[in-house]
Amino acid sequence: MTISKIDLLNRKFSKRMWGYAPDEVDQLMHEVAEMLGAVAEERKTLIKKVKRMEGSVDEFRQRDETLRDTLMSTQKMVEDIKVGANREAQLILDEARAKAESMVQQGHNRLAQLYEDIENLKRQRSQFEIQLRGLIESHLRMLESDDPSESRLENLESKLKYLRKAE
Repeated sequence: MTISKIDLLNRKFSKRMWGYAPDEVDQLMHEVAEMLGAVAEERKTLIKKVKRMEGSVDEFRQRDETLRDTLMSTQKMVEDIKVGANREAQLILDEARAKAESMVQQGHNRLAQLYEDIENLKRQRSQFEIQLRGLIESHLRMLESDDPSESRLENLESKLKYLRKAE
């Protein structure tokens, strides 16, 4: 049975010669004692429950703090990885650009060498043509020139042919 504050304040005892009726007061005291005992037990139970919940709250706070720390360190690691990856990518790009520039420079050098070789070959061809022309012209002059010994030889050959015919 539960007794409320209002029930206690409104409770009326019958009066007897020396005060209130002891049976009624004893009965009320017994009811109040049982109720206080039940309240004390419930209070103990609630205190234990509150302590367990406070322990759980502390544990959850620690977990939350651990998770926050983990999240922060993970974010820092991700940022470090990004920075490292960007740095490595920049190094790779710089190396690739340097290699490309080197290859282009080699190509330009090779092209310049080929142009130089072509010019040398043109000069050699021109010199060869000039020398060949000179040789041909000198042979032509030799062929065209009347060599007196050759002319005399031809004269003698013709006389010999005539004499042979006359015989």
